[in-house]
Amino acid sequence: MKILILCTGNSCRSQMAEGFLKSFDKNLEVYSAGTEPTLEVHPKAIQVMAELGIDLSNNKPKSVTQFLTQSFDYVITVCGGAKESCPMFTGSVKYRIHIGFEDPADAIGTDTEITTEFRKIRDEIKQRFNSFYLKNLIN
Repeated sequence: MKILILCTGNSCRSQMAEGFLKSFDKNLEVYSAGTEPTLEVHPKAIQVMAELGIDLSNNKPKSVTQFLTQSFDYVITVCGGAKESCPMFTGSVKYRIHIGFEDPADAIGTDTEITTEFRKIRDEIKQRFNSFYLKNLIN
């Protein structure tokens, strides 16, 4: 099973979703990418995933263009806010799914408040991707 998770910057939500799917099943081939990839995975995404034992520290944001010639079983978009436009994948895909989340990188406030928002989105991603996994990927 080959899965691509898409968002805009590939710095938070798609990286966390990739990490969770890989943690659920080592046999899944999971990638994440963005239409406008940032320079690095957001440090708070790395921090809050490490709290659950998932290491994103070596991950790098990638452009969706590097995957256009590949085929995927699922392409999942994770953009959430009204100000965001979900990226479109034009490559070969069996199933296109949207599982949207607000962008924790947009959080403002104290360091504690921002970390709390990252944890909230992380937990939403874990729950919804676990449901997706159990519903669609367990044979």
